[in-house]
Formats: sequence, C-alpha cells, structure tokens
Amino acid sequence: MSIVFWLLAAITLGSGFAAVALKNTVHCALAVTGAFAGLALLFLGLDAQFAGFAEILVYIGAVAILVVFAILLTRGSETPVGSVFSRHWFWGLVAAAAVFALFGWAIVASVPALPNVQAVPDTNVKAIGYALVGRYVLPLEILAVLLTAATIGAVIVALHEKEAQ
Repeated sequence: MSIVFWLLAAITLGSGFAAVALKNTVHCALAVTGAFAGLALLFLGLDAQFAGFAEILVYIGAVAILVVFAILLTRGSETPVGSVFSRHWFWGLVAAAAVFALFGWAIVASVPALPNVQAVPDTNVKAIGYALVGRYVLPLEILAVLLTAATIGAVIVALHEKEAQ
C-alpha cells in the first residue's frame, strides 16, 4: 500500500468521524463533503474514473451542496442546547460493531472465491460521456429539470416556514 492510499484513507475516515461527532450541523455537512471527496480520490486512485467523477459530480456537486443549502434555509444550523447523545448509545455501539463484524467476515470469506485475473473494463469515461450527450440526452435533461424543480420547491417550502415563524 502506498502512502497516498493511507493519507486518503485517513482523510476519508477523519471526515466521516467528524461528520458524526461535530455538534454544528453546517460543520457536519462540510465534513461529509470531505468524506465524499476522499472517497472520490480513492476511486480515482483505484483507476475507476467513472465512479470517481460520478462521486465528485453527484455527491459533492449536488448532494452536499443541497444539504448545506437545506440546513441554512431551514435554520437547522443552530447548535443543540441539550445532549446530542441518546440514552441507548451503548446498544447502538453494539449494533454497529455487529454489522462491522458481519461485513468483515463477508469480505474475508469471499476473498478465496475471487479470481486472480483483473478484468479490464470495456467502457471508459469518454464512452459514457458520449452516450450521455448522444443517445441518453433526453433522459439526462428530464432529470436535470426534475432536480431543479425539486430544489426550487424545497426553497419555497423553507421560505413559507420561515415567514410563519
């Protein structure tokens, strides 16, 4: 493993931990954006360009920014007054450890079944891009209009709630 992988892994895990540990929701949203960026860089380091660029465009460019705007528009960025921990935090920790152990067992058990030959993908990012602006341009534009309408609707709902208070 190279030093770059370990550095990216540390950034991703640190940002993910900060997203669940910080009290200010705006800081949590920005930490999630850092975790998304770390994942995108890990995908790019694994030579999965489409997954890496999709992570950048979809998660960082759309989801994280939408979360930040939603928090700021709904006044959800205030720091909570009381404790942010549940009384049942221990059982949540036990459930998380059980899920982690189950996933770890599944990964370790599946390693012998994997072939040693690495398959080279037939398509690359350029071919996917040509398909999106060629054959699939209409569904792409419909999706863009739908997401724009949803964002405008969320802003209108947030503004009406703000005026009512």
